[in-house]
Amino acid sequence: MTDSKYFTTTKKGEIYELKGELNSEKRDKKREAVKKVIASMTVGKDVSALFPDVVNCMQTDHLELKKLVYLYLMNYAKSQPDMAIMAVNTFVKDCEDPNPLIRALAVRTMGCIRVDKITEYLGEPLRKCLKDEDPYVRKTAAVCVAKLHDINPILVEDQGFLELLRDLLGDSNPMVVANAVAAMSEIVETSPTALKMLEINSATIGKLLTALNECTEWGQVFILDSIANYSPRDEREAQSICERVTPRLSHANAAVVLSAIKVVMKLLEMMDQSAGFAGTLVKKLAPPLVTLLSAEPEIQYVALRNINLIVQKRPEILKHEMKVFFVKYNDPIYVKLEKLDIMIRLTNQANIAQVLAELKEYATEVDVDFVRKSVRAIGRCAIKVEASAERCVSTLLDLIQTKVNYVVQEAVVVIKDIFRKYPNKYESIISTLCENLDTLDEPEARASMIWIIGEYAERIDNADELLESFLEGFQDENAQVQLQLLTAIVKLFLKRPTDTQELVQQVLSLATQDSDNPDLRDRGYIYWRLLSTDPAAAKDVVLAEKPLISEETDLIEPTLLDELICHISSLASVYHKPPSAFVEGRQAVRKALPPRSQSGEGEAVQAAPEAPVAPPQPQATVIPGMDSLTGDLLDLDLGGPSTYQPPAAVQPQPIGGGSMDLLGEGLDSLLGPSPVSGMDMGPGPRGGGVGDLFSLAGLVPTTSYVPPQETWIEAGKSKGMEVNGTFSRKNNQACMELTFTNKAMSPMAGFAVQFNKNSFGLAPGILNINTPLAPNAAANVTLALTTTGGVQKMEPLNNLQVAVKNNIDVFYFSCQVPLNVLFVEDGEMDKRVFLATWKDIPSQNEEQYTIANVEHSADTVTTKLRNNNIFTIAKRNVEGQDMLYQSLKLTNNIWVLAELKIQPGNNNFMLSLKSTTLDVYPGIYQSYDAIVRS
Repeated sequence: MTDSKYFTTTKKGEIYELKGELNSEKRDKKREAVKKVIASMTVGKDVSALFPDVVNCMQTDHLELKKLVYLYLMNYAKSQPDMAIMAVNTFVKDCEDPNPLIRALAVRTMGCIRVDKITEYLGEPLRKCLKDEDPYVRKTAAVCVAKLHDINPILVEDQGFLELLRDLLGDSNPMVVANAVAAMSEIVETSPTALKMLEINSATIGKLLTALNECTEWGQVFILDSIANYSPRDEREAQSICERVTPRLSHANAAVVLSAIKVVMKLLEMMDQSAGFAGTLVKKLAPPLVTLLSAEPEIQYVALRNINLIVQKRPEILKHEMKVFFVKYNDPIYVKLEKLDIMIRLTNQANIAQVLAELKEYATEVDVDFVRKSVRAIGRCAIKVEASAERCVSTLLDLIQTKVNYVVQEAVVVIKDIFRKYPNKYESIISTLCENLDTLDEPEARASMIWIIGEYAERIDNADELLESFLEGFQDENAQVQLQLLTAIVKLFLKRPTDTQELVQQVLSLATQDSDNPDLRDRGYIYWRLLSTDPAAAKDVVLAEKPLISEETDLIEPTLLDELICHISSLASVYHKPPSAFVEGRQAVRKALPPRSQSGEGEAVQAAPEAPVAPPQPQATVIPGMDSLTGDLLDLDLGGPSTYQPPAAVQPQPIGGGSMDLLGEGLDSLLGPSPVSGMDMGPGPRGGGVGDLFSLAGLVPTTSYVPPQETWIEAGKSKGMEVNGTFSRKNNQACMELTFTNKAMSPMAGFAVQFNKNSFGLAPGILNINTPLAPNAAANVTLALTTTGGVQKMEPLNNLQVAVKNNIDVFYFSCQVPLNVLFVEDGEMDKRVFLATWKDIPSQNEEQYTIANVEHSADTVTTKLRNNNIFTIAKRNVEGQDMLYQSLKLTNNIWVLAELKIQPGNNNFMLSLKSTTLDVYPGIYQSYDAIVRS
């Protein structure tokens, strides 16, 4: 027997079997074969070898089979252009089929196949379909013109398709008109030369308005956008258009409403503002805008970004609707911040009282970013409404008295602006600000406080001492603080030259000789030369009157605002940037607002011309709601590091020597050893315990608690990928321990992980799975987590929404992060700080929990907790009961103090928690319970 047996096989293979089924005489079998081919194509298998066999199946009158074949052709025609030409005759024939569905299907498919050889044959069938008796065919052909123009614009213009498209604007069917408008808009966007040929005129505007009432909601959007680009001949025509567009303001679709508002806002500019019609029109705009704010958060956000532009252009539209912008407790943070900004823009003397009451309430919220913006908003109110300035300052002082670190710092920043706006009016509060000097650790707050000290140095007796205290760590300060400190000390010298000469020489030396910051050096040299050559000139320069600041300085520049009004309901209005800034190759602006009639000039909202500012940076994406796990989290642009700044520990106050026990449990005795109480220092460097010495020497390994793995994604629900995982803390960093198991028949690759915004700003590091995961194989990965991601309060607080991607699909799940992996290593408080903090936290913030059925001694529990960054500050024994006083700090600087009572012989532990952030208590208790049981 020859060796030829090795070159033959009886196994046919999948492609061979499909080829046989595609050539079957039975139509049902052929249809099933095409379905299998489409299914294989969908999951990424290469079935291009079946191209001629699938094309042969086109010769059928079965609509479903024809659709499937056309779908295959659209996918593979570009890779098989020579073979795709085989289908041209069938396309041409189908364009004349008695069935309008087949005619439309044929012209649509030919437009989608981007192959030059096929495009050449598309002209005549497309021309016939544009004049077809069936409206479904005509509307499909209208869209096909835009597709053909994208492939070959010269062909479209030479063959007269643009004129045929313009003729469709007068079609009797509204959907044909809508599709023609959509196609025209697409062509004009990419080809400015076609603008003149497709420009809407007074003859066609009436046809569009007639079709507006009958077409679908998306057709209405296209038509309204085109109407917005039309400039009426006179005011009368503008009024007529507005009358026919205003019914769209009550439409259920938010896109239609915003497009209608865009038309009205633009046409309002042409009308006499003193006439009754314009006033009536303005009143009609408020209800639809208010209605949009009752939609889901994502639509609310888009509406708010558009409203922000509208109130800058015409604040009178929503001047009586302040309450709808008050923040709700369950609003996402991105909605809250937008509402806050609009509230400030609508604030006036009539509503300032209720706005201030709201802002003061917001300043006590949990979300730090929102609290900061609220405090800053109070300052903006003071600058905008002069009559309310005193009340705003009083509110800021009340907030400073809360001693919450980030609130105090934000208040200092805005008070500096108030001093700029109202010089020599509120200087009596400077002493209160100076009392909080030690708590300022953010550059902007420190710089603001230094500015205040330098500006009013003559009224602060110890101004030189205060500035000198900042000077001690000059090299470690932020550049912003260094520049401000340099200027403040020079101001101080010019006001009090006799006793500050040494101080000014010191700062000038540091700025010019020891700094590598060119801005700081240059300013230092300028001051040095001014002071040494002409002190009088230095005084005129440094102590010159500063221009007053204005709330209007944050308004968008008028020309840009007019352009953005023309782009309401588009991405430009969300980003607050013109399309040319973020769309490559986009023309700067299609149509500017028409000039306002002379009688209306006095009511135009204009920004301060002397100080225009650039528009705010866009948010990269509309942030999905907390409950949404269906958005593609892997595509989210989470932006830069979060500005989330949690409260720092309260600074200790001097403690008197009195015998009063402020805590009622003898905690004052923790400040020193007491032979009566039998207090014993807990383990740690301060305690000097024997066990801790062994830990420091590395003889006793410390291991943190790691929960058992859970199944987060089941293989049956994720096309064969199973994901198990848990969380741990390694090398001073939170980690996610993942096990990927491939239970599918094909390899998996291209793994990636992304998180949605969460309460602690957790973001994944790099996922290292470098080789494809073979079938039935598993990969264990430790994914390092950072805390630089976006922050959004979740429910529950430790909930984490995760997306996992591979070469097959994207899968979503949510899990809960055990808070013990977020306990940081520097959470051990000094005893005095602990005592002062415990006293300063209100008693109503204390909550108690029971940890039941635990058999451990105090020493064992102390070691377990310390291994998980829960530090025992002190230990006391009262009537046989061990009492452990402990501190811990989370990654976002939230401090939690605890008292753990352990009664020998009793298996129930009593845990008392105190913190300024009560939301973390459930997670802290769960961590305690899990750790002591481990």
